[in-house]
Amino acid sequence: MEDLGLWVIPLAILGGAIRVSTPFLFVSLGEVLTERSGRINLGLEGTLVFGAMSAYAIAYLTGSPWLGVLAAAAGGAFFGLIHGLICSLPRVNDIAVGIAMMILGMGLAFYFGKPYVQPVAPDLPSISFGWWSDIPQVKAALRVNVLFLIGAVLAFAMWWMFRATKVGLIIRVVGDSTDAARAMGLRPTLIRTLATAAGGAFAGVGGAYLSLFYPGSWNEGISSGQGLMAVALVIFARWNPIACFGAALLFGGAGALGPTLQSVGFSEGYYLFFAAPYVLTLGVLIATSSPTRAMTGAPGELSITK
Repeated sequence: MEDLGLWVIPLAILGGAIRVSTPFLFVSLGEVLTERSGRINLGLEGTLVFGAMSAYAIAYLTGSPWLGVLAAAAGGAFFGLIHGLICSLPRVNDIAVGIAMMILGMGLAFYFGKPYVQPVAPDLPSISFGWWSDIPQVKAALRVNVLFLIGAVLAFAMWWMFRATKVGLIIRVVGDSTDAARAMGLRPTLIRTLATAAGGAFAGVGGAYLSLFYPGSWNEGISSGQGLMAVALVIFARWNPIACFGAALLFGGAGALGPTLQSVGFSEGYYLFFAAPYVLTLGVLIATSSPTRAMTGAPGELSITK
């Protein structure tokens, strides 16, 4: 086997970034859609975990990982719909409801997922972009799951939707000003509820990736807070779907740092690098906070901007 030398480290980080970033990408795209409508959803961590469980269970029972992905999307949309309906009631706080939905989603996933901890479900397919090389490390690093490619396309499609379509304009108007939306004859409550449901579906798909590809199993600690970190990612990306794609790769690279160092024989203190995504999240929140400056690009109706 050909020795790659020091090149193995950036190559492994690249491959790890692609693998680890996919849940961040889907959850952040879902949260962008929700927040651009003027609502924040902190319950996506619970939606992510429930999506992982439901995808794994359906894939195991049916033998089809794509049916598992559809089940995860449906479950995520249901959680988002419930969140949206509750937040539509008078004097209801988005953040408090999100925390309650996060606990509910995780609790239901742990309860219904117990029979599926041991069984093995089929994996989602992947495409090998390293077919041109005979080096195993290159092939492993360039083995890309189909959902990552779909997520990349969706990021650019969502960016175009917000800039050039009527649907995107409606969501932006509702997110920036409820009064202006009503003056245009729109129904802000309905639009926010539908956007929250669609955002939940995205988060559910992110959970399906976790259980059906990487790490490719179902257990109660599968998420590690990725749903909550994705909210910080959205703020860091300034509610721009394309920027979310880049930020997801950045967070994914941070998450892959620890396993990469371990795989190349870095044995002293490598476990400290497993905290890199959480340190990065904290740094992003500190860097984007300011008592005197409004957040650039933030929807006007978003509760965290008021």
